[in-house]
Amino acid sequence: MITTTTLLASAAMGLWLCAGSSVSFLSLPVFLFVRMAADALDGVMARELNLCSPSGTMLNEIADVAADALLYLPFALLPGVNHFLPVAAVVLAMVSEQAGVAAVLIGAPRRYDGPMGKSDRALAFGACGLACGLGLTSPAIWNVIFAVIIALLLLTIFTRCRNAVKASSARPSRTIDRPAVGPRATRSTAL
Repeated sequence: MITTTTLLASAAMGLWLCAGSSVSFLSLPVFLFVRMAADALDGVMARELNLCSPSGTMLNEIADVAADALLYLPFALLPGVNHFLPVAAVVLAMVSEQAGVAAVLIGAPRRYDGPMGKSDRALAFGACGLACGLGLTSPAIWNVIFAVIIALLLLTIFTRCRNAVKASSARPSRTIDRPAVGPRATRSTAL
């Protein structure tokens, strides 16, 4: 319930940010703080009340990535900003989360490491929202800020992939079931 509510609230906030009002950007840091607190509360409640489920885990991972996109893509609409940069940052944020989740597929734990994880992105975009709302930046500075975010996201992706492979290779070899693909596919593959 909390995950769905925060996703819907993120969609509404994203639409408000698209309007470009300074008040909407000023409120973004507060919104991101509340969203992160709600996400933490959701996780604690699920674990403590033994409500963890495969469908809940799937919803949480997908909703987090979708909410980030809804909240961060409006930065591409800022006047003078190279629109490619915020969009690239959002796409790379999605890839970084996928890299974290994909670690499980190779037998490693879910990866959260790297310099631009979910909380780091919330802090960076919250600060950007505050700066935008206060009118403290110019288009040239925005482009540099988004280029730095992109560089940190690339480092995060690399770090998560590298650490997942290390964690996977440190575990004993095992056989996992994989879906068959094509006429000659086998049902299991040794890692």
